[in-house]
Amino acid sequence: MLKAAELRGVWATVLLDIREDGSPRLDCIEEQTSFLAKAGCDGIYCNGTATEFHCQDDATCGQVMQRTVRAARATGLPVQLGAAHPLPHGSLDRVAMAAALRPDAIQVTLPDWTPIDLETALSFLTACAEAASGCPLVLYNPPHAKTVLSPSQLEVVADAVPALIGLKCGGGGTAWYAQMRPVLERWSVFIPGHFYASGVGQGAHGAYSNMVCLNPSGAVRWAATCRSTPDAAADIEQRIARFMEEAIAPILASGTPGYACDKAMAAAGGWAQISSRLMWPYHGATIEDVERIRLAADRWIPDFMERDDGGSS
Repeated sequence: MLKAAELRGVWATVLLDIREDGSPRLDCIEEQTSFLAKAGCDGIYCNGTATEFHCQDDATCGQVMQRTVRAARATGLPVQLGAAHPLPHGSLDRVAMAAALRPDAIQVTLPDWTPIDLETALSFLTACAEAASGCPLVLYNPPHAKTVLSPSQLEVVADAVPALIGLKCGGGGTAWYAQMRPVLERWSVFIPGHFYASGVGQGAHGAYSNMVCLNPSGAVRWAATCRSTPDAAADIEQRIARFMEEAIAPILASGTPGYACDKAMAAAGGWAQISSRLMWPYHGATIEDVERIRLAADRWIPDFMERDDGGSS
């Protein structure tokens, strides 16, 4: 089981390879995990948004959890299981399902059909802790959630729910990091992967990284550069921002969901056998989008795209 002080670095999501008939090819979980371990990722997780938890029925959710734990244990990687669900009772069912597999931590989201107040959030998270049967929890509270807790609210949650060891969030500016100082001292706080250098430089502890989707080796090297050569790491982040503006922003502007970009980046990176298809009823990025990502990455971040085997993604 993870402790807050142990939850650090570059964590990679499991992505589902969706066949033309709409079914997930679950062998991809073992394939990806083997590559992610060799790349040096600090851990893996499943059933966040990029694993399309919101499109899975309970049977598929259970299969994804089981395969992810099995793959992680085979490679020696720490593993977190997402128990996200937009409805509270569905969340508790998935927390219990995850807890039975004894992962290193379980990720939970707040109920999301309507916004909730702090009292409701505390009631829900306390119930999640009970359902987790001793497994530590990480709160997944992204910017698109109906309820995004403020730094002061997160401090109250940290006091009330000791099972929580971490937070996955959108990060913020200098003022946000200053307000988050009491939380940063108690929890492991992870921010988006493309903000890794600036986020870690201000006190964040790592990322559940979208940049791993593009090239796991590049994301791990960048994290090492943040420790050894912060100025060089900051330059990489600036160039990643240009890449995102050129290749990712147009996809989002078209109305394609954000998590589709993670799969499109993996398809463009070429390190995994995966297409950009999404689970029903959603539509993923196009072949043209994937090619635009590949070309923009080669233009703006060729060093990031290099693989440790001497090739390029």
